[in-house]
Amino acid sequence: MSFIDAGAAILEELVAIRRDLHRNPEIGLDLPRTQKKVLAALDGLDLDITLGKGTTSVVAVLRGAAPGPTVLLRGDMDALPVKEMTGLDYASTNGYMHACGHDLHTAGLIGAARLLAARRDELAGNVIFMFQPGEEGWNGAGVMLGEGLLDATGELPIAAYAIHVGPGPRGVFMTKPGPILAGANELHITVNGSGGHGSQPHTATDPVPALLEIGTALQTMATRKFDAFDPVVLSVTQLSAGEGLNVIPDSAKLGATVRTLSRASTDKIATESKRLAEGIAAAHGCTADVEFVTTYPVTNNDPASVADSIEVLRGQFGKDRVILLESALMGSEDFSLVLAEVPGTLLFLNCSPDGVDPATAEFNHSPRVLFDDAVLGDQAAALAQLAWSHLGPQEG
Repeated sequence: MSFIDAGAAILEELVAIRRDLHRNPEIGLDLPRTQKKVLAALDGLDLDITLGKGTTSVVAVLRGAAPGPTVLLRGDMDALPVKEMTGLDYASTNGYMHACGHDLHTAGLIGAARLLAARRDELAGNVIFMFQPGEEGWNGAGVMLGEGLLDATGELPIAAYAIHVGPGPRGVFMTKPGPILAGANELHITVNGSGGHGSQPHTATDPVPALLEIGTALQTMATRKFDAFDPVVLSVTQLSAGEGLNVIPDSAKLGATVRTLSRASTDKIATESKRLAEGIAAAHGCTADVEFVTTYPVTNNDPASVADSIEVLRGQFGKDRVILLESALMGSEDFSLVLAEVPGTLLFLNCSPDGVDPATAEFNHSPRVLFDDAVLGDQAAALAQLAWSHLGPQEG
């Protein structure tokens, strides 16, 4: 059984859906227009649909003709607060942009729902289609889990899958067992001193030099305290102090994003950053308040699920189109919250357009990033095939 031809047959329709979503992006947890578009696209498929209460999510359940297990397929729907600079004739003009490809994820999941619904009579089990708002730092997956996502069919799914697009040779799938994306953490440090006149720093306890020293030391620490094979990426991205040019402020603040690939390194960077900040602040006669917040955990692919996924997709698309990654990427995903509860696989699908060199292509979140929606038929087919591998009749 292969869904490739069926995916190709609905490609034009999926492209139209994707481009409409791309032209009208929404951000955060409240995506009313996007939700309406998804519901319209699913109309007539005989799905059990539940709408979110704390977010505009859509949980659509396809119940097969025979009893069996449940498989979950995810597509995130939110955009980013990025002003688009692609020059596409369907580019967004509202100040937001689908710069991470979630418009393709949504259209691809709609396609998978259509392909599987057409074979309902052959399915032994159920499929949960998870249309998720708020992936871009809004904990949308966490909200959906809290509203009973995994209980949508009355039993815990046996497998969960998601496909994320990105730049690279078009049509190539990539994944790996174990950690595939980093955990996302936030570090906030406030150095407290005592303010004074900018011309007389000796009469004040200036928190600014202490904060600057902490910022440099943090990034050095990340390369000296951690194993290169369990890396930490720490980037100081925010600095703020006083407003008056001639005023030494009472306090100064720093913000950093911290990416980790294990629980051990997450715990260690939290402890070490606090120790470092407090020590440097004390050396300057200041104090430091340190807050370390974990937003998304490490995205861990189940090894057995990855092995099965690679076999399934290579059987459909050929060996050259399914690649095993050598190392994890340091981006983050809240699909990690689903994979913490259900064994499954996150895959990447490369989709740089013709004329764009994959080696120099703009990456996700760039205002100039380009994704070729010609992959949508295969994206839908791949999701459907992964569910079918658990629920459909198997050859032989």
